[in-house]
Parts: sequence; structure tokens; C-alpha cells
Amino acid sequence: MRLFDARICYIWLYSERRDDVNVSLTPELERLINDKVETGSYQTASEVVREALRLLKHRDEGLVQLRSDIQAGLDQTSRGTYTEHDRASLSKLAARVKARGRKRLAALKASKRRAAR
Repeated sequence: MRLFDARICYIWLYSERRDDVNVSLTPELERLINDKVETGSYQTASEVVREALRLLKHRDEGLVQLRSDIQAGLDQTSRGTYTEHDRASLSKLAARVKARGRKRLAALKASKRRAAR
């Protein structure tokens, strides 16, 4: 069952202007949207598209942050403000990074559990 024709699909996106947005999709993307709606993951095609756009925005923001972090590291290297590591100190650094990551992951899981209640 085809829920909508996405080759030229009109999707109501909630915005301040409340305008219809004309979106042209490939048949593959049309199937993906239909599958998401048919399986009950989303109620409408518009919900699928809005979620996709939110994820795209989140990814783009992450890339901006990553580029900024890389540039900061390059700048530190140019200034000579960095730390060199040998095998022993690198193992200690890795252990600290892993511990910090595990702590952040545990906090994230705990906040998701609280939000789910």
C-alpha cells in the first residue's frame, strides 16, 4: 500500500510560516518513509521528514564542533602547547579517557531511564 507519492510529495512541515514544502524524493527514500509509517515508527510522512531534518541538524552541529576541536588542536601544536607521551604515559592517558567516557555514558543512560519514567 502506498501512503503517498514521494516523487513529488507535499509535506506539511510545521514552521512559523505554516507553508507547504514541495520535496522531490528518490523511490528508495519514498520506500524508507513508507516503511517507517507502515511499521508504526511514525504516524505520518511529515513526522519522518521532521525527525530526519532534526538528525541532520544535530549531525551538522556535531561536525562544526569537531572541526573547531581539530583546529584548536592544530593551533596548540603550532604554538608548541601540547604534551608528548611515551608508552607508559599514553596508557595512563587512555585509561583516564576511557574512565571519563564510561562515566559520561553511565550518566547519559541514567538520564534516559529517568526521562522514560
